[in-house]
Amino acid sequence: MKPIYRVGHTLCNLVGKLAFSFEVIGRDKIIEEGPAILAANHQSYLDPPMVGMACRREIYYLARKSLFRNRYFGWILRNVNSLPVDLSRGDLSAIRTIIKLLKEGHRAAIFPEGTRSLTGRIQSARPGIGMVVAKTLVPVVPIRLFGTYQAWPKGGKIRPHRVILVVGDPLFFRQEDFPSQTREVYQSIADRILSSITALKNPKR
Repeated sequence: MKPIYRVGHTLCNLVGKLAFSFEVIGRDKIIEEGPAILAANHQSYLDPPMVGMACRREIYYLARKSLFRNRYFGWILRNVNSLPVDLSRGDLSAIRTIIKLLKEGHRAAIFPEGTRSLTGRIQSARPGIGMVVAKTLVPVVPIRLFGTYQAWPKGGKIRPHRVILVVGDPLFFRQEDFPSQTREVYQSIADRILSSITALKNPKR
């Protein structure tokens, strides 16, 4: 890990343990070597760091472009491998960047829903992750976060609440899974990934 990434990773894990009793279930299923997509549900600002905390090596993220407006916060985001994306219009340049990183052997966290849930319930998938898989054929690790909505809901205040991150078995894809490079095919793959995320249960309940 880069020094600043390691510092952030250590501090986030410390805060995660103290404030959220953060726990990872199925950590051994995370692909730590070689390219992979870590695909998770999205219900809080806490989700990206929580996914990163579950990994032992660096990963890359897509982050809302507006978060980079503050010079100092933007500097931190860039140094922890966050890439700005314009959610208002669907930023293909960010997707191309993720594809390039995956082809270079890196790993990336992607939230198939695209944006945070207003209710804590899992939303519909967007086709972007399907396009990324089609162009790279990298494995996808499904991840489901429990408790981040209660800890920091969209538009709400942050508060202590237990967070559990559950990792599922990786999904593997072949060229045959993509009979054509169309939005419909990308959507079907995105739906399949989101279904794998939704199927994960919290064993602590």
